[in-house]
Amino acid sequence: MAEYKLLMPKMGESVIEATILAWHKNVGDKINEHDVILEVATDKVDSEVPSPVNGVLKQILHDIDVAVGVGEPLAIIEVDGDAPAQYLPEKTKTETASQKDLPIVKEEIIIENPTPVNIAETKQELVQQIEKTVATAITQTIVSTSANTNKYYSPLVLNIAQVENISMQELDTIQGSGIDNRVTKEDILSYIELRKHKPTPKVESTTSVTAQQKSSTPISDKKEEKSTVANTDSTDLSSNIEIIEMDRMRKLIAQHMTNSRKTAAHVSSFVECDVTNIVRWREKNKNAFQKREGFSLSFMPIFVEAITKAIKDFPMINVSVDGDKIIKKKDINVGIATALPNGNLIVPVVKQADQKSLLGIAKAMNEIVLKARKNALQPDDVMDGTYTISNIGTFGNIIGTPIINQPQVAIMAVGAITKKPVVVELDGQDVIAIRHMMYLSHTYDHRVVDGQLGGLFVKKVADYLEKFDLHQEI
Repeated sequence: MAEYKLLMPKMGESVIEATILAWHKNVGDKINEHDVILEVATDKVDSEVPSPVNGVLKQILHDIDVAVGVGEPLAIIEVDGDAPAQYLPEKTKTETASQKDLPIVKEEIIIENPTPVNIAETKQELVQQIEKTVATAITQTIVSTSANTNKYYSPLVLNIAQVENISMQELDTIQGSGIDNRVTKEDILSYIELRKHKPTPKVESTTSVTAQQKSSTPISDKKEEKSTVANTDSTDLSSNIEIIEMDRMRKLIAQHMTNSRKTAAHVSSFVECDVTNIVRWREKNKNAFQKREGFSLSFMPIFVEAITKAIKDFPMINVSVDGDKIIKKKDINVGIATALPNGNLIVPVVKQADQKSLLGIAKAMNEIVLKARKNALQPDDVMDGTYTISNIGTFGNIIGTPIINQPQVAIMAVGAITKKPVVVELDGQDVIAIRHMMYLSHTYDHRVVDGQLGGLFVKKVADYLEKFDLHQEI
């Protein structure tokens, strides 16, 4: 028998801890792989933590309402045979946590004149110090905001309350439907929706001026009086407008986009691309593909495949910036900007796209896009993207300049495919032919991506698309 340590999973970029909401298993319970053991919450999502192994729950390491850091042990499961080495109990008392739980570093830090130090160890120690400091501050904030109430609120609920300007006193009035009458995400969102439809009391206008008051108004005050009347007129016109409160997701998108513009020096390069072979190939294969796979064959998997090939040619596009350091990513994870039915935007990620075939990319994209539109994405589905593509051609747009999805340094927009008369060479002669053309727009962070790299990259993507094999099978 061996002991397997169940760790707090990663819950998304910038999330360093999660709070335990409920345990679904008790000590001594038999556990099957994929059984949900507990439920946790962050300020972004509530998630269930499944078991990756079969065994018996031997020990629960934390109580409900405790905040646990990402990567820290949650429980110990007794399993048959040998457990993975990184999760075995401490072999000696002198073994440190950093020695037994040190993660595999999959990023490369590029600096000038490097000194002979263990970068992975130095980075890990620095990250642990920062995470500990931030975790303490978050915990103190949550405790201080709820000190005057007997109710417990998850970080997600507290975050929604803060965004929607709901005070702790108002929060205490919400009837909870969770365990021990706790307020869940659904409870507070329902409350917010009801609050929007409550009638607001009318306030009588105090700006009207009677004839007697006008006659007694000094000449020196007449300019101010005109200003007051003008304001009254503009107030009357307010009946012709509608004020729409941003929902929580739109507020987060607005903040994310604004921060990106403040952080990155945005520059764009453009290339026109002949995709006639791709259009003909798709037309030839789309019906058989639909019948065999059960979903439509779109152009996007082909675009993603071309981007992954170009990233291999120009790996310095696949980076992020940390102060004055460049973090070079070895994984190629392509984010797909996806419009939701409510008009909001989310970017699910195709992980390790360079290791997938064209069919594999198509299946992965179909799965995550369906999950996004059903509001069923998990934290892992939107994590660790290294490059993003946005298909603005879906809306009939031919060209656009998207905003970089931080902490990435580049994003590509693909426009609508249109038929155009184009000069092509045929048997050594220039002739005019009707071709299917499309614009590629590449926006990149000029702090680390210069015009040469940014321009060569988008041209390489266009080259791969134009050389697409018309006889390729999928």
